[in-house]
Amino acid sequence: MSHISSLTIPDYTTQSGFQFKNLPLTYQIFGKELGTAPVVLVTHALTGNSNVCGENGWWKSLIDSEKCIDLDRYTILSFNVPGNGCDGFLIENYEDISIYDVAQWFLIGLEQLEIPSVFTAIGGSLGGSILWQMAVLKPNLFQNFIPIATDWKATDWVIAQCRVQKQILNNSENPVHDARVHAMTFYRTPQSFKQKFNRSLKQLENIYNVESWLLYHGETLNKRFKLQAYKLMNHLLMTADFETENHFYDLASKIEGNIYLIGIDSDGFYLNEEIKETYSLLKPRKNNVHFAEINSIHGHDAFLIEYKQLAGILNPIFNSEIVPADWQEITKTTEYEHASIR
Repeated sequence: MSHISSLTIPDYTTQSGFQFKNLPLTYQIFGKELGTAPVVLVTHALTGNSNVCGENGWWKSLIDSEKCIDLDRYTILSFNVPGNGCDGFLIENYEDISIYDVAQWFLIGLEQLEIPSVFTAIGGSLGGSILWQMAVLKPNLFQNFIPIATDWKATDWVIAQCRVQKQILNNSENPVHDARVHAMTFYRTPQSFKQKFNRSLKQLENIYNVESWLLYHGETLNKRFKLQAYKLMNHLLMTADFETENHFYDLASKIEGNIYLIGIDSDGFYLNEEIKETYSLLKPRKNNVHFAEINSIHGHDAFLIEYKQLAGILNPIFNSEIVPADWQEITKTTEYEHASIR
């Protein structure tokens, strides 16, 4: 496992006007030494962290030696969202922070590490929303930009689900546990639950296996995640926004690198139709924007489950010398039949 390193942002004022002094920004590097290979920036989702690969890495099936994102070919960099608690740092006044601020912190981190250009930036869910902000703030930074199961905006549906989470976090006697139990129901789908449990009972406890599974996830997160960290990360999901839709598309059209949007056909959190709409509205303004789809019954969490499909979609980007203009044609030649590309 790569050790956690730390930078310091000496002075920063948030969008809301709150001033931070000496803000810690921690990160991990995997693979090739910094400065010796193309950089892949990986941004984590709500309960993730900078530990993206290795024995306990949350994306280890995608990132490793001889995997799709090859540690022998790339330098992998991942920052912790300040306040996620992974490094012991928490932010009490979490409502003073937005995704815009996190994006600015990551940009400052890249500057301090003397990384002027990133070969590929990739992130799912909240991580992808952070990347949208970074790409707009510095449109020449990413050669390839891959937001997965996410969008540039928080829809009413995302805001509503996060509000329910907020209510639980502020009012439950066991807040992290109970919020996670609720969250797992919209990260998956009814079809996924039926395939996995099929109304089966856990005889010793006299409850359904789906109940046991939900309680397990609540207990597991409760052991490793601080309440204040969960409040912050849930809040950040609600802050993905721009002044107007037209303002966003004007800014996004100036992003220089290739944009690869990846949705999940069964996603009940960041709806696939919203990602398709972003693609259809951005495509007329920017030639090098593409869309791919993961086909799965597992809903939002499919980007953490369907590794074979995801690798099939990503292989042309990470394992070809030059990514072709027609992403669809090269992907058809892979063994992964379910990677639907437009």
